[in-house]
Amino acid sequence: MEASYSTNSLAQNTLLIILLYTAFSITLISALENTNVEFIRSSCSLTTYPTLCFNSLSTRAGAIQTSSKLLAQTALSVALDTTRSTSSAMVKLSQVHGMAPREVAAMKDCIELLGDSVYELKRSLEEMNRPGSKDSGLVISDIQTWVSSAMTDEDTCSEGFVNDPKMKRVVRGKIVNVAHLTSNALALINSYASFS
Repeated sequence: MEASYSTNSLAQNTLLIILLYTAFSITLISALENTNVEFIRSSCSLTTYPTLCFNSLSTRAGAIQTSSKLLAQTALSVALDTTRSTSSAMVKLSQVHGMAPREVAAMKDCIELLGDSVYELKRSLEEMNRPGSKDSGLVISDIQTWVSSAMTDEDTCSEGFVNDPKMKRVVRGKIVNVAHLTSNALALINSYASFS
């Protein structure tokens, strides 16, 4: 009887230890996630479009943690992915029949500009992901230039639709999100550069 009581007591103590450890782990993980999310929120407050910034990056808080570099890289990645999908949408939109020759030309220009933007963002992300560099200040400067250029390309895209307000609205609706994400990425890169 005494051995049975001792075994039950040991099992209960083991179970209690496991429950306490699990509760502690969950609390610790929750605290870390809150810290990561707050890091993203405070970093995004420095951007021009803080709500968009937070919404586009907070789901990746676990991967970003509290790293300014990972935050900037992730923002670049989100901008790149969105630019690619917007470029594909613009190609589909360009295949709509009934566009005036001037609209067709503007659409081709826009698609080309988005292609340039994809290239510049991809190049920037590759450079940020490359380990080490002889002159990191020069590398960051190049990245800032490429991302700024991508923003200019995106803004220029909708300017060719001057004579067709409806098409300009459609194109601008697609481009504005890309431009805002790129702007946020540049702000986070600038923030990272100031701490490097």
